[in-house]
Order: sequence, then C-alpha cells, then structure tokens
Amino acid sequence: MKHKAWFVYIAECADGTYYTGITTSVADRIATHNTGNGAKYTRSRLPISLRYFRKCSGKSEASILEHTIKQLSRSEKETLLQKYGVDS
Repeated sequence: MKHKAWFVYIAECADGTYYTGITTSVADRIATHNTGNGAKYTRSRLPISLRYFRKCSGKSEASILEHTIKQLSRSEKETLLQKYGVDS
C-alpha cells in the first residue's frame, strides 16, 4: 500500500502574520485558504502566500514538526524562512 506524502507549510498572510499547517497537497491547500475555505485564522487575512514547505515521512512527523514550528518566536520563524523558505 502506498502512503500519501505529508507536508508542513508556512504561509504568510496579507497582514504579515504566519500560519503553519500540514497537508497532503501544498498547492491545493494554499488555494483552499485563498478562496476563504481554509483555516478560520486565514479567512480574514487573505490573500496568503506560501513561504516554506517540507515533505515529511508521514502524518505523525508532519504534526510534530508543525507543533515545533508553532512554538518558535516570530524572529526564529523569520530565520527559518530566510534559510529554507521558498523565496530564498
């Protein structure tokens, strides 16, 4: 049985805040957020743009990494984005 790939992503909202989530399709998830059907947090902060994503070995790893990223300070998240972000 083939397992789905899981990803952790960070999106930047229009107000400059960051949203971190997990998904099996980064492009689809960003599109869902931008239609206003994503997380409640992002609905009032549209549009969002993808800043970072990382493929994980499974949902458990993705969830753990998501939690770890959410615990980072804003400056630590910005360092992560500068080093590994999609805009780098």
